[in-house]
Amino acid sequence: MTTSAARIAEVTDGDDAAERQALAGAKRIVVKVGSSSLTSIKGGISEKALTALVHALAEKRNSGTEIILVSSGAIAAGLAPLGLAKRPKDLATQQAAASVGQGLLMARYSQAFAAHGVTVSQVLLTADDLMRRTQHSNAYRALDRLLNLGVVPVVNENDTVATHEIRFGDNDRLAALVAHLVRADALVLLSDVDALYDGPPSLGAKRIPLVSGPQDLVGVTIGKAGKAGVGTGGMTTKVEAASIAASSGIHALVTSTANAAAALAGEDVGTWFAINGNRKPVRLLWLAHLASVRGRLVLDDGAVKAVRDRHTSLLPAGISSVQGDFEPGDPVEMFSHEGTVIARGLVNYSSEELPRMLGRSTKELAKDLGRGYDRVVVHVDDLVLVQSSRSTKLGE
Repeated sequence: MTTSAARIAEVTDGDDAAERQALAGAKRIVVKVGSSSLTSIKGGISEKALTALVHALAEKRNSGTEIILVSSGAIAAGLAPLGLAKRPKDLATQQAAASVGQGLLMARYSQAFAAHGVTVSQVLLTADDLMRRTQHSNAYRALDRLLNLGVVPVVNENDTVATHEIRFGDNDRLAALVAHLVRADALVLLSDVDALYDGPPSLGAKRIPLVSGPQDLVGVTIGKAGKAGVGTGGMTTKVEAASIAASSGIHALVTSTANAAAALAGEDVGTWFAINGNRKPVRLLWLAHLASVRGRLVLDDGAVKAVRDRHTSLLPAGISSVQGDFEPGDPVEMFSHEGTVIARGLVNYSSEELPRMLGRSTKELAKDLGRGYDRVVVHVDDLVLVQSSRSTKLGE
């Protein structure tokens, strides 16, 4: 066992139990369930698994807790009806499977929840829907009203029309953003794995009951997607999503779908991610964890200190070089000369405009190039620091 993992495992039962009571008493919870927990290639949707999950969620809902269910499974549910032997790799067939499977999935959810007197609704989102102010406001208003009416919204990524959004583990991170959007008290991530372990469980690894911050995950080997053939995220994206939630003021738990009822009751199951930060604008969460980076800006030492330590906007005078192909408004990463990523931000200039601006003051640029070139390259309001030791060879 690694040193950090050993320290986590030594958390007292009292501390852990006190943390988990926040889930037992939560007023609004987002629950995410993965494809591998609900479906199989041979049988499509597993009635037994879905019914058991719905029973746990409906009991919690009928006790007064508002529940939003983020459910994967549309593509997997569409495989058998289309005669597909495995999850397709091409986008068009994924979209077709999602189109068929989403209706089947919602029909099962509607029927199963109705047996408990609970009404469900379908809400299809992509991460991009949560970034634009108008869509963000509309999504919040719709979900909040549904919850006020006693409905359980069933959220899924809009796979039928998605393009690059169909990717490994997207619904895990989407669930974290939804939890932030609706101001949930907690996020519960369910899969076919009961907890995060300090190594391969088959080799006698121990469950990690509590993660208090990123430092607790140093040295922990995190597993990838399983062998079922229908899921995509694996434990890596569960941990990423739980960490996103915890760093933005939301309690999070990672456990198995079989443990759903016990988890919602606050019992000692799974891995609990304690809050280690405050709520942030959802746009900054997207920028830090979901945005597809289009370019890199290499900063000099002065700019690194200004951005990282003084939390200022990035000026053209502090940029040494530009890499990539991007337009104004695209996400870019900022690196030190050593190759360590410092921050991400939304750039105000294209990759064609920036090279002639490097190392020059905004006053000089405005004089030589005209008004409009006196803007910062990345405004501090569109910039998020990256808490990472990740480094790369610049130019790769």
